[in-house]
Amino acid sequence: MTGLGVKTSAGNDIETAYARLLSAESTAAVAEHLVEAEPEIAVKIACLVPEFDMDPYITRRERRQLDRPTELLLCAAVDAVTDAGEQALADLPPARVGVQIGTGVGGLGTMEATTLDYGARPMTMPVHTVPRAMANSPACRVAMRYGFRGNCTTYSTSCASGTAAIGEAARRIQYGELDAAVAGGVDAAVTTTIMGGFAKMRALSGRGDEPGRASRPFDTDRDGFVMGEGAAVLVLERRDLALARGARIHGEVIGYAANCDAFHIAAPDPEAATAAECMRLAIAAAGLTPADIGHINAHGTSTVLNDHAEATAIDRCFGGQPPPLTAVKGVSGHLIGGSGALEAALALLCAERGVVPPVANTLGSPEADLVDVVIGRGRTIAPGPVLSNSFGFGGQNACLVLTPPT
Repeated sequence: MTGLGVKTSAGNDIETAYARLLSAESTAAVAEHLVEAEPEIAVKIACLVPEFDMDPYITRRERRQLDRPTELLLCAAVDAVTDAGEQALADLPPARVGVQIGTGVGGLGTMEATTLDYGARPMTMPVHTVPRAMANSPACRVAMRYGFRGNCTTYSTSCASGTAAIGEAARRIQYGELDAAVAGGVDAAVTTTIMGGFAKMRALSGRGDEPGRASRPFDTDRDGFVMGEGAAVLVLERRDLALARGARIHGEVIGYAANCDAFHIAAPDPEAATAAECMRLAIAAAGLTPADIGHINAHGTSTVLNDHAEATAIDRCFGGQPPPLTAVKGVSGHLIGGSGALEAALALLCAERGVVPPVANTLGSPEADLVDVVIGRGRTIAPGPVLSNSFGFGGQNACLVLTPPT
């Protein structure tokens, strides 16, 4: 990994997001556009990306052609490519640089807004409606910006999408198909339809009167997740090429696995055997054993069923001796397809700096006792490999093992 870029509620650069994670301070707040929405929806809190100047990233003309997820992803990608060294990537053969992006709901927000505004007058809708709504628009816009002509693929595996995109990008480099890839995830799902749908499922926290305490992974009083939005992008390169050009290396992807519970479209398998197997496969792919993992960056949604299943899976995988665990969603909310990418980036910084941040708002629970959830204050550990988990609707599991630079 030679480049990192993020646009999230926790911060619009990686160091700001990392500092917010260490502080265990939630970014959840009342979203005014949900308060003003018609029809009324039950949940009006979310973790939104703070306003930032997009002019250095995207021209005003371009913005008319882009929807919210594509804007966020493209801005994060520009930061990541700049961090890696734009000229160094430009010097590679264009066909050897790819783009791999994950998204859970794609352009559904654009389709929602278009239907509400133009449903009765479809021939008056904006000419860019379809390109804005396409789920693969974020990936394609990055490829177009830089002229990257390698494999350009969009992954949609629900909340595991960003993790899958990074893992599959690493595999394409490992197998010799690419020399470098821009990989990550994005979603901007704080819309009336999506929020209403999740609220109807009772998946969202109902703590509207105390939004800063609503997202509480692995806590006894958790009652659902807080929707977030954002994008996170990593630049991956062949190790030998990065070393040859003297690149600053943030770390390495050394293990990846993905599988499926095949159990239920929304609920995880409570026995968690498949999720545990996904962790074991990722660790084995890294050439490690569970005892080698320094800490875990959990999926940690703050929902009753998912936190229970993940804790059970970790207990199965680590044989009752898990390393310390943290969870980003207590701070950032749930970015859906963007979550895994943000969590991978932050997990890598934590692994390199030997710090496991406390989980925001979490005081304890039977699940927290089953695993080693860091509560109250951060914990110092030796720098080493980290396991980053993502589990999504449809039983989609994806795990990464990342290690600091060596």
